[in-house]
Amino acid sequence: MLKQRTLTALVLAPLAVAMILLLPTAGFALVIAAMSLQAMWEWTRLAGIASTAARAAFVVANVLLLYLLWHARATPFAWYVVGAGVAWWLLSLLWLRHFSYAAAPTRENALLKLLAAELAVLPAWLAFIELHGSADHGRHWALLVVILVWAADTGAYFAGRRWGTTKLAPRISPNKTRAGAYGALVLAGAVALVGGWLLDERDAALLALLALALLTVLASILGDLIESLLKRQANVKDSGTLFPGHGGLLDRVDSVFSAVPVFVAGKAVLDLLLAS
Repeated sequence: MLKQRTLTALVLAPLAVAMILLLPTAGFALVIAAMSLQAMWEWTRLAGIASTAARAAFVVANVLLLYLLWHARATPFAWYVVGAGVAWWLLSLLWLRHFSYAAAPTRENALLKLLAAELAVLPAWLAFIELHGSADHGRHWALLVVILVWAADTGAYFAGRRWGTTKLAPRISPNKTRAGAYGALVLAGAVALVGGWLLDERDAALLALLALALLTVLASILGDLIESLLKRQANVKDSGTLFPGHGGLLDRVDSVFSAVPVFVAGKAVLDLLLAS
């Protein structure tokens, strides 16, 4: 399994880096939109939507929403959307605590999970393109937040395998451990310090970035746990079979969806505070 995961990552990682650094923001937005729509397609399955037509209609409706958000990206409304995404991930902590909530396969619960998809995916897409298109090293900041998530995932995997005994959330994701969470924080924190230094962050700004990176990692773990909860309620192992050893696309980007709005909103606040 590790070999298969590694080979898949070796193919996907260079493509992701090239996409972030080389594409113009409009092209980047299109690629991320396609990924977001694929993730939403997989999310409809986890929500218990059996009808292919209904699943397709949901995805098509979100094509229109993404189009509208693209034209709203330079307005204050964009930050309300990003803020809604951050608020959703805070609210989702309650769902983890009451993990049996919305587990029954009812129409109402399916609609609730589709609403969760909107709040998870659309703000992340908008935050990502806002960051990528910003004048101050936008592409490099966008790459940094992705590398933070990769580092967190890598640190969690190896720390969990080496020292993981106490489970983090055994009834939601039995393979996740507290040692894995600490490993995620340590490795991502180191990446944040190196990345921040390369992006000319110094002194208080670098320490503030470190704090934001750690908060972003916690958000990424939260996104992973929410998807695990959805899969457990749907009684499936993976969201899909798109990537060998990795499952579906949603299995790969769940942490990014939760991390990006937190990072972008936090960076905007830090920029305002440090500029004053």
